[in-house]
Amino acid sequence: MLSRFGRVGVLMGGSSAEREISLRSGHAVLNALQGAGVDAVAVELNDNWSNQIAGADIDRAFNLLHGTLGEDGCVQGLLEVMGIPYTGSGVMASALCMNKQLSKQILNHAGLKTPVDIPIAEDGPIRYPVFLKPVSEGSSVGLHRLSTQLEWQALGIHNARGWMAELPAHGVEIAVSVLDGKALAPVEVAPKSGVYDYASKYTSGATDYYCPARLPAETLRYCMQRAEEAVAALHCSGAPRVDMIVESGGEPLVLEVNTLPGMTETSLLPKAAAAAGISFEQLCIAILETATLENVALQQPQSRESEVVT
Repeated sequence: MLSRFGRVGVLMGGSSAEREISLRSGHAVLNALQGAGVDAVAVELNDNWSNQIAGADIDRAFNLLHGTLGEDGCVQGLLEVMGIPYTGSGVMASALCMNKQLSKQILNHAGLKTPVDIPIAEDGPIRYPVFLKPVSEGSSVGLHRLSTQLEWQALGIHNARGWMAELPAHGVEIAVSVLDGKALAPVEVAPKSGVYDYASKYTSGATDYYCPARLPAETLRYCMQRAEEAVAALHCSGAPRVDMIVESGGEPLVLEVNTLPGMTETSLLPKAAAAAGISFEQLCIAILETATLENVALQQPQSRESEVVT
């Protein structure tokens, strides 16, 4: 057994719209960790998260809770209070990346391009076409391409608060995974429907993937550099994924930064790792190695003897 990790709890499930994807990711990682000799157990969260985590008696948490509460800083804060090191980004970065509007402001301030925002009036976006998406969701949950006001009205949205609209960008859609600060080769995604939405992401055969992406070598290197800059600007850690569209001039637009990418059979992080010669099992161990506490100083208070004034 790989005893240096202690008992590892694979956190999965949760209460968000991405629960099923979380369970699929969780069981895949659990099997890989156990196959590698890690003392890993499933912690399928439902109602009382703190009691369930405490009852699992774990030393580390491999966080695969996608979406609300699991990816937005909430469970990260809980684990900080409990003193359990966890994978993925800390409280602040998780909260920022889950809020697409705030993360865009930080990315723009860091000199990274993002899609143009389109204001939403009472009767819908002020121009079309647009991509409409929730401000705080992941896995393309709630993503819509709207071409007319009638399509907006058909959605039945009575309050635009919590929604954002962006001008569609044209180019090659790629995903750049950044493992412990170093970018892996970009994966090009080519959805057969034309839109990389929830169904295209998680339906086998619905999307074609190319790794490395079908772009010039210098463009690939530049996109990897920009992905590392995006992750650094938002203070992400672990193995985040930066979704981009590369326009004709070669400049990537950052669509979003996903702090806890999926680990299913169709997920992009494992594809990028495989292209680098990293097996799924090795990838899981590498991510587990990054488990930490954001507020380490709070977890290790100084002893009274070290505070003697001379």
